[in-house]
Formats: sequence, C-alpha cells, structure tokens
Amino acid sequence: MSAAVVLVTGASRGLGREVARRLVDEGFTVLAGVRDPAGMKPLPGVEVLCLDVADPASITAAATTVQERFGRLDVLVNNAAILLDDRSDVLSLDGDLLQRTLETNCLGPLRLAQAFAPMMARGARIVNVSSGGGQLSVPSTWSPAYCISKTALNALTVQLAEALKPRGIAVNAVCPGWVRTDMGGPEAPRSLQQGADSILWLVLKANPGLTGGFWRDGAQIPW
Repeated sequence: MSAAVVLVTGASRGLGREVARRLVDEGFTVLAGVRDPAGMKPLPGVEVLCLDVADPASITAAATTVQERFGRLDVLVNNAAILLDDRSDVLSLDGDLLQRTLETNCLGPLRLAQAFAPMMARGARIVNVSSGGGQLSVPSTWSPAYCISKTALNALTVQLAEALKPRGIAVNAVCPGWVRTDMGGPEAPRSLQQGADSILWLVLKANPGLTGGFWRDGAQIPW
C-alpha cells in the first residue's frame, strides 16, 4: 500500500515546516502547501504545492492537483494563519483587518475541508491548528482579530466534526501553545519541537474515533 498522503498548509516555515519534516520521517507522502513555492527553502522528502488558503481559486487548483496525482488525501493539517493586529484593542479594531484575518484563519480551513473532504476516506483526519487565544472559557484580549478568528476556527471544527462523523473522518482543533516562531517571537516559552508534538499527536497517536475536540499536548482542553 502506498504511503498515506498528508497536506500541511503554511509549511514554508515555523510549525508547518517542522510538522512536514517530521511526517516525512514517519513515512508519509508530504505535501507542503505554500503561497510562494520558489521562495521556500528545500525540505528533503517534501513535495511543494502552490496554495494560497485565502484564494478560493488556488484551493480548487490544489485539490485538483492532489486528486489527479494521488486520488486521495489522508490527513489535512490546517496550519496556515496570519496575525496582523499585535497589541491592538477590540474597540479600535479595524473591520477590514478582521475580515482579512478571518479569510485566512477560518474561511481558508473551511474551503480546504470542502475541497478535500470528497477525496478523504474513513479513518482520515483533519487537524485545525488553533490557539488558546480562541478559548471562550479563558478570554484573551491580545490581538483581538487573531483571537476572534481562532474562536471561529474552533466553532468550524465542531461543525466539520459533526458533518464528517458519519463518514468516519476525525476533525479536531489543537493549541500548540506559545511557540518560538516568527509569529510567536523569541520570548515564547515553548520550542518548535514542543509545539509540533501537540499537532503530531492528533495526526499520529490519537484514537481515530476522537473527533470534535480541542487538544493540547495530547489532553483535551475546554473551548
């Protein structure tokens, strides 16, 4: 049987790149979804797929390519995200900035799930990389557009989990924690490896029957 096929979005750097690298080591056929393939530093064993998650036409083209080349997708890791409003305040939040953030951080994963679910079989998994900033149980006030988008992504996770449960496809959200990446910054307490571990647990170790949850380090956390 050929290797399982996984698509990791936002894989040119940071968590996405680390997850893609480690899935190659696990024997997966790894597709790295990136906006600018020419600008991505080569990653051995990873096939680069041109993909802009904020562009519906790009998503459609990527899904067509995967269908034609592999005929299936076993794992979708929705990792691509943007953070545009560092240290802003919800009362001064620009609506256009919020819309741009939602387009990438929530509508992108929705459109990807819609495009790729038809080629996913029982046992497939969708992992939405979220954030503690999206929790309603522990409200966050930093970067409100980003936090709101992750709350929306969590809600989307629940909806997708219910929609795909009859087909045996697991959909979960994961908080990798505050990680030392370009987005997280050098003061973040968690290493790239620790953040990737949280994501990879859902890909590699979680019971395939687990769906519709929010996870960090292999343990469920409240919405």
